[in-house]
Amino acid sequence: MNNKYLYITLLSLLGFSAEATAQTVAQAPKLVVAITIDQLRTDQLETFAPLYSADGLKRLLNEGMVYTCGSYPFTPVDKASAAAALTTGSTPYYNGITATEWLDRNTLRPVKAVSDKQYGYAPQQLATSTLGDELKIATDGIAKVFSFAPDAESAILSAGHAADGAAWIQNNKWTTTTYYEPENRWLSGYKRLYIPTADSNLTMTDITLRCVEQAGIGLDEKTDLLCVSYTVAPDMADYVALDQTISALIGGITSRLPLDRVLFVITGSGATIEEKEENNNSRYRIPTGTFSISRTANLLNMYLGATYGTAQYIEGTYRNQLFLNHKLLERKNINMGDVMARSQEFILQLSGVRNVYTANQLLTSDSYRIERIRNGFNVEKCGDLLIDIAPGWQLVNEDTHTTSVSRTSNIPFPIIFFGANIPSHRIETPVTVDHIAPTIARSIRIRAPNGCSAEPLF
Repeated sequence: MNNKYLYITLLSLLGFSAEATAQTVAQAPKLVVAITIDQLRTDQLETFAPLYSADGLKRLLNEGMVYTCGSYPFTPVDKASAAAALTTGSTPYYNGITATEWLDRNTLRPVKAVSDKQYGYAPQQLATSTLGDELKIATDGIAKVFSFAPDAESAILSAGHAADGAAWIQNNKWTTTTYYEPENRWLSGYKRLYIPTADSNLTMTDITLRCVEQAGIGLDEKTDLLCVSYTVAPDMADYVALDQTISALIGGITSRLPLDRVLFVITGSGATIEEKEENNNSRYRIPTGTFSISRTANLLNMYLGATYGTAQYIEGTYRNQLFLNHKLLERKNINMGDVMARSQEFILQLSGVRNVYTANQLLTSDSYRIERIRNGFNVEKCGDLLIDIAPGWQLVNEDTHTTSVSRTSNIPFPIIFFGANIPSHRIETPVTVDHIAPTIARSIRIRAPNGCSAEPLF
């Protein structure tokens, strides 16, 4: 009999312990605010820290979980590919967004990442689900998802496929897309009543705070998601202004929702401005040169013509990519792999070339040495030959009248998690941005996007 009462007592104690443990599990945030800052750099952020106010960037650095060495796991990176990577937790190899635009192999004309024949603008080229999509699925469509940015690519790709709305600035007006139908009533009214100011950061803060106030954000226990994009120039004045903007955003949101129920995630776009680099290289006697992609295409075509017979083997060029004429090679019964190998050997002999990657090589190789190149490659959006130009050299395309300067150095930016009872911590270990989406997903108790294979940071 005594054993019976002892057994019951133990069960009661275990039940009480389990209940107490369950009560200590933190509630999921009611709101996630994902902030992407174009041109953000860790070195400059920390250099100007003494000038920040107590409630802005300094607060993030002191009270947030700060990863100081953030980077993107692929190259090249621009606003579109960065936005897609952040919201999908994947690389262009899977999500399909290799850049703001790419060459359409069928038409040989550039195609914008978010252009769409039916809607004008849409995320149709985004091949995987996003954090916002998964949040909508998990809440049966109840969660609210909005995205605001100075450009269409950042706004739409951050919003994803199932958002309530995305807005950006075009011709000094707020612009949306009919893809997100029916158009959210609050957003429709806002774009009709308010005109963007010259300061895009202040404009983004205003629309975000009004969304929190008027669009029903954080009113229930279903987590909502707001994505907002800022930009900062590499100078003291811009960082001080950004500090004031961040302070206003955090203060405005936490005046309505407690900080322990809001998760702020701040990171950079990975893009940097080419600050008159060609002039600096010449002025300071840094080795440089000019590599012409269109001239290279002509030389390669002559070489292949001497090998396989005169014909137009190079169908098009775009940035550092060459597109082979697949139909011609098939018609002449020429092996594609052989042409790629011969082309690779020929281009490697040219000045200013550090490496040449073929599509076959990027699709089949598992070498960690070319991992970042492979991650930025997409078989449907990229050329058959990708040329790695020497650092400091100018890549010139006479056909499109474009010039860019090659740079392979890593410029770290921060990844900061703030609020939602996350402890302050400074972490110097390098991390890549594909870990952000699964970390947020874990924090709000949903699954990660379907193209995401990275693990949560915590």
